[in-house]
Amino acid sequence: MWTVLALFFFCVGRSQGLNVDVAQSQTSISRRKFVESSAIFGAVTLSPRGATAAPSSIANRFDSDVLKLPPITAGTKFTGHENLVFPEFMEGEWDAVQTLVSTKAPLGLKFIGGPQASLDVAQKTMDEQAKRVNEQVNLKLRFVKTNFGVVEDRAFNLRSRLDSFAGKSVVASVNYADVKESNRASVLASGGKEDDPLTTTLVYFKGPAAQKTFVISHGQDPLDNDDWSGYELDRSIFALTNNSIAPPVTTDTEVIYSFSKVGSDRVEGRLRLAGYLNPQSDSLYFEAQNRAVSLTDYTLTLKRSDNN
Repeated sequence: MWTVLALFFFCVGRSQGLNVDVAQSQTSISRRKFVESSAIFGAVTLSPRGATAAPSSIANRFDSDVLKLPPITAGTKFTGHENLVFPEFMEGEWDAVQTLVSTKAPLGLKFIGGPQASLDVAQKTMDEQAKRVNEQVNLKLRFVKTNFGVVEDRAFNLRSRLDSFAGKSVVASVNYADVKESNRASVLASGGKEDDPLTTTLVYFKGPAAQKTFVISHGQDPLDNDDWSGYELDRSIFALTNNSIAPPVTTDTEVIYSFSKVGSDRVEGRLRLAGYLNPQSDSLYFEAQNRAVSLTDYTLTLKRSDNN
């Protein structure tokens, strides 16, 4: 699985370079890096309707190496404000520490080796990830209260994650985009506010690249005292914005969370990123049979910021 650049989202940067090298981007760059960086801290939802999307207990998805793509629910709700809703205890701004603990290719290396299933590319990707095990990344995260529940401030969090994992400022701008399942007019008509986060984001990087990310499925386990688990399935389209002939890359990434409130100012949890092949970008899509081809696990520690 290749990405048009050694980008992106959270696992890039220092660990996987968010440098937009046009010459390199047209040849070989692991899409796995792109997937894991772009999703590393997505979101999860508490919406009762979203709960039906998960085939089993979401918390159990941390314990299996065989994961199937969740059902796509985008386009079935049509409310215009299908945001991910977190537990009430997540509201506020947090100082977060995210630590990589393991990385796997459950179907074999060829499934993470790019369009040509290159074992050389796949092995280099795994070796690079292995170097980052136990590496801690510090970042700021923010969750805001809306009339629909507590949701993540996607624009703030996305910039924070990208810059933090890159070890420098790599984001030029982050904006929300109106789509049928999440648009400003529907949010306002439903009783929302002008500044409520939407679920579709558009990122422009300081290099010649842009990324659009949609939420296409989400679900959750019922809140159990101070323990909560949920997932979000994100579809990202990444493209170079210069004159490169490299086609856009589409990735599907499931972001799985498990959070526990351990005090008034502290939350601990786990994060799993499950990468799936996409028919628009991957020659092995049908062979993968909608199973996760990469699994990356992190621990999360969140301490309430002094800004609260």
